[in-house]
Amino acid sequence: MARDERRRALRTNARVSTPDFAHLWPLDPGIVFLNHGSFGACPAEVLRYQADLRAEMEAEPVRFLSRELDDRLDVARAALAAFLGADPDDLAFVTNATSGVNAVLRSRVFEPGDELVTTNHAYNACKNALEYVAQRTGARVVIVTLPFPTTPDAVVDAVLAHVTTRTRLALLDHVTSPTALVLPIERLITELSRRSVDVLVDGAHAPGMVPLDLRTLGATYYSGNCHKWLCAPKGSAFLWVRRDRHADVRPLTISHGANAQRPGRARFRLEFDWTGTSDPTAWLTVPKAIDYVGALLPGGWPAVMARNHALALDARQLLCDAAGTVPPCPETMVGSLASVVLPDGPTTNVSWRNPDPLQPRLFHGWGIEVPIMSWPSPPRRLIRVSAQLYNQRAQYARLGEALAKELAAERRS
Repeated sequence: MARDERRRALRTNARVSTPDFAHLWPLDPGIVFLNHGSFGACPAEVLRYQADLRAEMEAEPVRFLSRELDDRLDVARAALAAFLGADPDDLAFVTNATSGVNAVLRSRVFEPGDELVTTNHAYNACKNALEYVAQRTGARVVIVTLPFPTTPDAVVDAVLAHVTTRTRLALLDHVTSPTALVLPIERLITELSRRSVDVLVDGAHAPGMVPLDLRTLGATYYSGNCHKWLCAPKGSAFLWVRRDRHADVRPLTISHGANAQRPGRARFRLEFDWTGTSDPTAWLTVPKAIDYVGALLPGGWPAVMARNHALALDARQLLCDAAGTVPPCPETMVGSLASVVLPDGPTTNVSWRNPDPLQPRLFHGWGIEVPIMSWPSPPRRLIRVSAQLYNQRAQYARLGEALAKELAAERRS
């Protein structure tokens, strides 16, 4: 069966009616929650498991943290590695993908004139980390403006056009946050590697959204979240480092692991596993989240990803119809997030704490939690929807109705 035929079959199968899973999440039933992408949402059963671990830790903190934690982390790491197609020895737990990106960037040694490439779709926090390191070292950040609307070929061509003999590293999103694009990361890594450019992938959204095999992907570094599409508790994320770069990457906090001695335990693991007293239960809960969510559909995680992908595409078409715009990318660049271009907004006074006026109107007037992204800058904007198992098509239909009415009201005002 050809690839396009397989994709159509997957989407058709995923559209078969599935149970309503909303009761398995402790989300407010009075809110239409279409923003899983921002912070994730954890099932109640997984949270109960974490609470049990916390109770066990607090009952005897010394035993839990001093005598048992290393072995517990090894078990959790092995389960996560199996899911990611990775060797456990190449994984370190971190609190979020941004922390993993920072650990890599602040460990690297750059020289004046070195070029660090990223795109204008990069997550702002990670772009800030890149700028911070560049300012301290004299390196230069090169921002690639990707065409939008776009295609995989256009993305690859745009990035490679900015690579020079001074390019040392590329920070690339696997799935972009503001525009919800699944970038052609395998092609980008292959082409950049041919040019001797290291690739740091910000994979914040990818685990649980798209299939991953870190052994074969070819990246130099990969940082991803477990609290988003894997539905693990907040504070659970990972950093994967290619084996030949372990010695060069240190955690953001230097602690006992810097000079600890334990036979058979690599320095990379010793340093990242203990950076000081903290609550490790989010990491220890990752295997439970993988098993629990993967068991909700008969086909396991492939079925979960296919169902969410199909729902995101369905939602995108509903919202394009409501907004009177066309999809900004082909279906192959959509995962479980989708963005839709909206008519320009009424103001340019938009910031993180002062969102586009449409966003609070949808929340307060319609009970819909969904982000309006200023892209590439206000008044231009997008609406970005997420698709997770607790979502149903009727919720996007309601958003489409609300969007059509709110945009009409904007035009009249």
